Amino acid sequence: MMRAVLFVAIGGAAGSVLRYLSSVAVNKYVQSSFPWATFAVNIAGCFLIGLLMGFFMKQPAQDDGMKWLLVTGFCGGFTTFSAFAHENVALFQTQQYGTAFLYTALSVVLGMLAVWLGLLLTR
Repeated sequence: MMRAVLFVAIGGAAGSVLRYLSSVAVNKYVQSSFPWATFAVNIAGCFLIGLLMGFFMKQPAQDDGMKWLLVTGFCGGFTTFSAFAHENVALFQTQQYGTAFLYTALSVVLGMLAVWLGLLLTR
């Protein structure tokens, strides 16, 4: 149990740091009311989790350590559903309804497609 927690913590820390650096980089170059940084991270994270889960389904490990590290830890720390929800509430509060609906629809549809593509590439 403690070993799993350690793997998740290490992966989560790495994912969180990369998420922060990705946001800084995107926000440096893109100025928009659309939350591009969170959107990009979530779609990339969906694709990555699809690849990883496809790989782990194809190559079952003797030990779940890498799955805990990469899927639960890294992808969990990297993706940002709470930020996604907060940004949508902020868009609604500022009456940017079209942007909020577009952001939600694109995130859900492209996120699911990215997971599917990741799984497909590992077949």
